[in-house]
Amino acid sequence: MAKDRILVFIPAYNCEKQITRVLAQLEGKVSEYIDEVIIVNNLSTDNTVEAAKEYLSAHPSIPCRIINNNSNYNLGGSHKTAFNYALKNGFDHIIVLHGDDQADIRDLLPVLEKRIYRKYDCILGGRFEKGSRLQGYSVKRILGNKVFNVIYTIAANRSIRDMGSGLNMYKTGIFRSKYYIGLSDAIYFNAEMLLFSAYYGHRMRFYPISWREEDQVSNAKLFSLSWNLLKLALKYFFKREEFIASYKKPDIYTGSIVYDNMKKEDIVNG
Repeated sequence: MAKDRILVFIPAYNCEKQITRVLAQLEGKVSEYIDEVIIVNNLSTDNTVEAAKEYLSAHPSIPCRIINNNSNYNLGGSHKTAFNYALKNGFDHIIVLHGDDQADIRDLLPVLEKRIYRKYDCILGGRFEKGSRLQGYSVKRILGNKVFNVIYTIAANRSIRDMGSGLNMYKTGIFRSKYYIGLSDAIYFNAEMLLFSAYYGHRMRFYPISWREEDQVSNAKLFSLSWNLLKLALKYFFKREEFIASYKKPDIYTGSIVYDNMKKEDIVNG
């Protein structure tokens, strides 16, 4: 059976304390299934890049590039940089693993070992699935997430089990139209992805993951985020075609390689 080319994308912003723990997850059994790792740094103001470089230099078996966004693209824009990279470099699948060490890529091992991902377009981490493990996650935030899961399930007319965790896997074929370029650069990029996946009929599956909040610092303003999420759901529900048609944006998402232990041709931009 032909081996799938799998890229791991780590969006990073001020993750100096966590990035080495995230990179450590990529060793051992996980390394058998991944072909390349890219850290997309969104202009961190701490030593995220330096910490990652130091770890990678000591662990050269992790095939990795660090890419600095050429502008502040926020979380959504970092995804666009990575999706562009995956398409240009011919990867079959891309795993999104946030650089703040809340999720653990080893939870994906059953999906990788049994090649479950081949049956779906989107394998999405579900923090509230049976078998998931939550550590340090407040009751208030759990309740809020579950309320929005219901709202988006109604709006999308699809079962939405998590609005966006830090561990997802996508088939890159669904990105060939580059619809994602028009989505927001903001933190609610994942919510828009869910709505577009529902619209395009992508095959989605949620799976249980472990999730912890320890020394991470959230960049989300919860009231503003909740209000934007609600507006998105309502617009999609009542004006679906107008909602889809409104997402137009130029492809300006480029990055510069600042570390490369593979010495491959630079095909990040464009």
